[in-house]
Amino acid sequence: MDRSLNLLDLALGFDQQLLDPSPLSGKVVLIEDCVETSGSFVLHQVMKRVLSTNSSDALIFLAFARPFSHYDRILRKLGCNLAAQKTNNRLVFFDMLMMKCSDGEEIEDNVSAVAKLFREIQETVRKLRSLTNSNITVMVDDMSLLEIAATGSNSDRVLDFLHYCHSLTSETDCSLVILNHEDIYSSMERPAFLLHMVCLADVVIKAEPLASGLANDVHGQLIVLNKGISRSSRSKLQNFQFKIKENGIEYFYPGSRS
Repeated sequence: MDRSLNLLDLALGFDQQLLDPSPLSGKVVLIEDCVETSGSFVLHQVMKRVLSTNSSDALIFLAFARPFSHYDRILRKLGCNLAAQKTNNRLVFFDMLMMKCSDGEEIEDNVSAVAKLFREIQETVRKLRSLTNSNITVMVDDMSLLEIAATGSNSDRVLDFLHYCHSLTSETDCSLVILNHEDIYSSMERPAFLLHMVCLADVVIKAEPLASGLANDVHGQLIVLNKGISRSSRSKLQNFQFKIKENGIEYFYPGSRS
């Protein structure tokens, strides 16, 4: 087994790489976090794994929360050069901080800005597919910010976008990885698109604080529910803890550290 694999990699099936080079192919991965425990590091790890030198997979990244420079700096610490991956046509980065995505403006043929964004993603998938037969991952770094940018208080457009992107998993075997902040809806009715994300997800990863409170050697816990697992030898529900370090994440089972 590849010694670089950690508990999260194993939970996502990356130890099956020789049998299936794209364990997330055709799957939807939903990452849910909260104010106390950010799940951004999970995105970073999946980015690194997708763009690994051991694969030829490609990544389409929709950045609503942070600019390219932020991700480039973090991934360099993890041993992945995003600028080089862009040059090699393995990474297409949509900096949504620099793009307008407001339904206050309708474009030609009465197509919403969200639908236009999906068309750009769809065309990018076609271009990447002409360059590689490997898996293509579409990643959204903050679905809640897409809701704010595109629809304000109306989540219908975001729900449409979610279904558009989900169609890519069935039609082109793409992977869809989404980060969403679960607790921002704690004081209101959960929007339809959030319920649909949970329903459509093949893998749900929850980043949570420890029930016992803060600890120096443990920064939080991950609960991984893998609905799409077919092998009985692997647990569908896994729970392990983590510690965030300067150049990576350390994962371990509860009670394994003194």
